Amino acid sequence: MLLVLSMLTGGVTHGWNAFRYPLYLTDEGIYTEQAWAVLREGRLSPYTYFYDHAPLGWIVIAGWVGLLPGQFDAFGNAVNTGRALMVAVHVGTVFLLFEVVRRWSGSVAAAVLATFVVNLSPLAVYYQRQVLLDNLMVLWMLLGLYLLARRDGRVVTITGSGLAFGLAMVTKENALFLLPGFGYLLHRGIVDRANRRFSVGYWWFAAAAPVALYLLFAQLKNEVMPAGLDFNLAVPPANHVSLAYTVWWQLHRTPGTNHGSALSELLRGSWLAKDGYLIAAGLLATCAAAALAIRHRDRRVPLLGAALLAIGYGFYLTRSVLLDFYVVPLVTLLALNLGLLYGYLTRRTRTWAVATLTVGVLVVALVKPGGYLLTFDDRHRLQVRDMYRLSLTQLQDQQVGWIRAHVPPRSRMIIDDDIWVALHDGHPAYPNAHSHWKASADPDVRDKVFHADWHNLDYVVLSNKMRAAMENNNGDQRETWVLDAIDQHGDRVWQASRGNVELDIVKINTG
Repeated sequence: MLLVLSMLTGGVTHGWNAFRYPLYLTDEGIYTEQAWAVLREGRLSPYTYFYDHAPLGWIVIAGWVGLLPGQFDAFGNAVNTGRALMVAVHVGTVFLLFEVVRRWSGSVAAAVLATFVVNLSPLAVYYQRQVLLDNLMVLWMLLGLYLLARRDGRVVTITGSGLAFGLAMVTKENALFLLPGFGYLLHRGIVDRANRRFSVGYWWFAAAAPVALYLLFAQLKNEVMPAGLDFNLAVPPANHVSLAYTVWWQLHRTPGTNHGSALSELLRGSWLAKDGYLIAAGLLATCAAAALAIRHRDRRVPLLGAALLAIGYGFYLTRSVLLDFYVVPLVTLLALNLGLLYGYLTRRTRTWAVATLTVGVLVVALVKPGGYLLTFDDRHRLQVRDMYRLSLTQLQDQQVGWIRAHVPPRSRMIIDDDIWVALHDGHPAYPNAHSHWKASADPDVRDKVFHADWHNLDYVVLSNKMRAAMENNNGDQRETWVLDAIDQHGDRVWQASRGNVELDIVKINTG
């Protein structure tokens, strides 16, 4: 009953107002447009696919959309349809997390606490309702952990766990940093079994199989190695894209000297602001779980395994170029550590006392001003958190509506990805509306469509902070021709704002 209640709670908190808040993100648009390409064109991307991410995530999104009667418009627009899938994914995540914590800790209260965190933490609700590969990766990760936690002695169960981890890696490559935790949990879970050698072999085989298929796909397209084995990062491959070159490029995307300040800015300005309680308590729980696992052998496996998972992903965050939604897997891993530690600390406490303590903690977290449900506005008035009441995406709907009412379908436009599918799959369709990332970096768009010349451009449709992104991406002057078109030849013909959110449409005077 508590499991069902937790799943229902997750569906409500993540589904309520999900189509209106937060703003549609650029990355949400990218993944939905790639799902569009799978369904409409039988390709992995409407542009040149250069192996920036493995494709399973948006293939799953395409499969979801293909099952719906209205396809991309089933829930109003493409991003909403993807967000509906994310709500369903979250409900599955809650089930798996509940069962993993319950089986490893032996405590239902601990499982309730862990799922409460991912259901109601503002940090979780904000990002887990967005169309992100990270959310799908977390689902595969938890499925792998759940199958390990079952400990039923069957090789097929272990094989399924390995396959789930492999699918996580071809959904989002950063799942690789969870391998130490998975490896430890696998080894300790089967070390005393007669079939352990078969189990280990099949787990690794199943985990490697999806990655091998991805490599085979690249090989069949002759896109594994760059032409002439040229890995010069200053000169991208001209003849064809290359999986190995992209991996090399990703490995050399070093955070730079300002990475520490960037991480600190994300912590203070985004993650801690949304849920400092979870970040602080989760980090303490991870450290405590690792320390207790070393001291108490009877509880070592789940505590140390969960700590290794969180530490492994935390290491990735310290080494990677950061985007704010990279915190998504960490939220679930911190909740896992909190649940397991809570189960360990209350394992000898009477059931009624544990239940009372758990209910008290949850109630305080919910109703406390500044907590998970209520907060103060700028005037120190108590109100429900923004994610449950604000409507921001209507601004983007209005932007698309103005384009359809006033812009001819053959117009050449530079847009952000958040409205790409709305313009390409709607009526009328705008086949010449292209992402500003592609207009600046993809030769097929920059050189063959626009010829990097503002005379070939009719409109620039600016999303919130798109101008800032273009300026930050202009280190090699690739965005200069678009910025000059806006500043020197553009007239703003539409604008909408709310708070610190501002959207614009600029008409380029080519005459």
